[in-house]
Amino acid sequence: MLPIRVGLCTDQNMPYQTTVERWKFFDQLGFDSAWLCDHFIQPSRPTGPYFEGWTLLAALATCTSRIRIGVLVSSNTFRHPALLAKEAATVDHISGGRLELGIGAGWYVPEHTAFGIDFPEPTELVGRFAEAVEVIDLLLRKEVTSYDGKYYHLNEAPFRPGPVQKPRPPFTLGAHRRRMLQIVAKFAETWNSFGTLDEMKERGDILDDCCQAIGRDPATLRRSLYGWASLMPRDPWASPAAFEDMVGRYREVGVTEFIVDAPPPDQFPTLEKVAADVLPALRSVR
Repeated sequence: MLPIRVGLCTDQNMPYQTTVERWKFFDQLGFDSAWLCDHFIQPSRPTGPYFEGWTLLAALATCTSRIRIGVLVSSNTFRHPALLAKEAATVDHISGGRLELGIGAGWYVPEHTAFGIDFPEPTELVGRFAEAVEVIDLLLRKEVTSYDGKYYHLNEAPFRPGPVQKPRPPFTLGAHRRRMLQIVAKFAETWNSFGTLDEMKERGDILDDCCQAIGRDPATLRRSLYGWASLMPRDPWASPAAFEDMVGRYREVGVTEFIVDAPPPDQFPTLEKVAADVLPALRSVR
């Protein structure tokens, strides 16, 4: 089993300087990663303020030095894949090679409607995602790329400079169902999903099948959970023991990475205890 990693996710609904202070704090505490989201409006609070994810990530890359960073996950409906590849390479340079490249098909229909962004039916949505992941993979690996797909076309597209990380920054692909999981098995270093223990177990079993079908060892693919307090039977930030219990339960169904919504400031004492006491113990387990 791959070693356990723990990351924190913050919504970009806070004042910019507050977000900077939080990420610097997370960096100092020793968490493995920090993540933003990719929305035009916050699904849980659509009338509130919300910064754009990739431009904010570039700024936060300059304010941190150790923690790995990413967007969980970039909506393919928002950008041409060549633009996302350029953003990824740029942030990889700004961060000194600390980018985790999260990509998903897109899901929140109201923001597409509000901003006039097309939201295709499921077959096209997944088809576009499959091609986009392949295009981004090619662009980040090569200096010149041509591609003739159903949805995307490149004609000797130059890509310089390439990313810092070679052959490219690791992919974290969000997926829940078989067709999406087949794409994960082919391209991802990390699979990300959210759900109950039973849901994660069922999806993980499908992912194993997808890996075996293409000759990939399923153990080479990290399994990542995106979690928040209301998803869990118990708030993981209620105490260090609650956090350990959450990790223990999901580890039993194969999860090796935990990306959890960062707690509010009144729970920062627990956050610090988890960083000081729980993380070293988790990292020592093989």
